[in-house]
Formats: sequence, structure tokens, C-alpha cells
Amino acid sequence: MSCIDFYFSIGSTYTYLSVTRILDVEKKHQVKFNWKPFSVRAIMQEMNNIPFPKDKMNKVNYMWRDIERRAEGYGFFAKTPVPYPLSEFDLANKIAILGLKKGWGEKFVISTYKKWFQEGKEPAIDPSISEVCEELNLNKDEIISESKSSDIENKYSENTNSARENKIFGSPSFIVKNELFWGDDRMEDAIKWSFK
Repeated sequence: MSCIDFYFSIGSTYTYLSVTRILDVEKKHQVKFNWKPFSVRAIMQEMNNIPFPKDKMNKVNYMWRDIERRAEGYGFFAKTPVPYPLSEFDLANKIAILGLKKGWGEKFVISTYKKWFQEGKEPAIDPSISEVCEELNLNKDEIISESKSSDIENKYSENTNSARENKIFGSPSFIVKNELFWGDDRMEDAIKWSFK
């Protein structure tokens, strides 16, 4: 089975489209995605890249509408604009790393994104964090505490450094056979490349 590294940051808007459909895509194409939460914010700051510039509202409005259209095309929905940027960006991604280590990470990320883009609830703060933890039968205080451990911090830094080494500049990104595919609309291209 082909394995594709899936680099993403909870906080990236277009990543909503990928995480909401990725498990179905895996089954359909018989591939495996290796989820790697990283800090796209750190990398974008290094590049002086502002994804939703306040002085370019035509572009901003287009991007929100584009996400809505693409979601509809996939068979689900997005209600934009959503809270952005996130106040607990790093915490959200560290909890995802903890969850991937413990077996509930994919469900955490998917549920967190759905609450963000379908209900307007910002990730990693209440009410979203409490609702997601309740759905997954997790102790909110425990997972927040565990996500701040040095092990999780180190893994987050490792994933972010790996993204830099792979020349990743945005989320979502897919790495397969040393090739970079950036953006939700390149997921299927990455899958095709995996079978070459």
C-alpha cells in the first residue's frame, strides 16, 4: 500500500477540505496517509507570508467563497468566514500530535475542523475543545496538560523542521517519493504519483 506524508496545520483554512474527506479518499484509492501536524505559521512568518491580508479584501473574500464552493463540490459544506487567525494555533496542533500518538488524533482533527467550519467554533478553546473531548470521551484538562509536555513539543518541532527540509511552504502539503504536492486540490495528484 502506498504511503503519503500528509503535512498539515490546524489553523490552515484549506486544510478543512482535506481532513474532511481524507479517510474516504484513503479507502477509495487504497493508500495510507501519514498525518504530520506542523507549524505552518512559523514557516509562513519566516517567509513574511500573510495568507489573508487585510488590505486585499477581494482576495480574502474570494478565498472564503472558494472554500465554500469546493466543500459543496465534495458533498459537505462550509460556512465562512470562520474565526481566523486562531488564538491557540500551537495548542491545537500539539493536541493533534498527542492524539495521533494515542490513537484518537484523526478523529480529533476532523471533529475540530467540522466545528470550526460548520459551527464557527474556534479550535482548541471552549466551547469547541470541551465538545470534541466529550465526543471522543477524553479528559480535556489531561490532554491539554499532556500536549504541553516536552515529548509533544519536540515532536511538533521535529515535524516543522521536517516540513522545512521538504521545502514545504503551506498546508495542506503531501510528500510522496520525495515529491511535494501543495494544496487540497493536489491530493489526488499525490496519490497518482504514489503509484508510479
